[in-house]
Amino acid sequence: MSAWAERRIRRQVAASRPRSRSVWVASGIGLVAVLLLAFGAFLPLVGFLAGITGTTAGLVPFPFLRVTLVTLVGAVVVLALLLLAVTRRHGATAWTAVVLALLVTVGVTVFPLVAVAIGSADRAGDVWPVISGLWTRFVG
Repeated sequence: MSAWAERRIRRQVAASRPRSRSVWVASGIGLVAVLLLAFGAFLPLVGFLAGITGTTAGLVPFPFLRVTLVTLVGAVVVLALLLLAVTRRHGATAWTAVVLALLVTVGVTVFPLVAVAIGSADRAGDVWPVISGLWTRFVG
């Protein structure tokens, strides 16, 4: 038998081997956890921060473009990692992909809060000269 035929037979045997139960458990838990973080933490947080920006008339900046870009890139990475977890044959590899997907999801969830905090700190430095200018106009 040739080397090519042996490789083909090995591929067929590997393809016919069923995935272990831990792969399905890891993929299911990962999908549910990512969806819970997305709908239970990310969307309410972004809505809250956008609402704060709207009610303060822009005093608290919301970096819409950066948050959107990070969200889209993060979603693609998380989907790729979850797809990687489903397609693996070993449970350890699937769990590793799921843990990485959850870490990326947490990073994407925390990013808007950090971006608004940094923008607010930058804006706070700009507020003091305005307040002092108003004070000098009022007091004389």
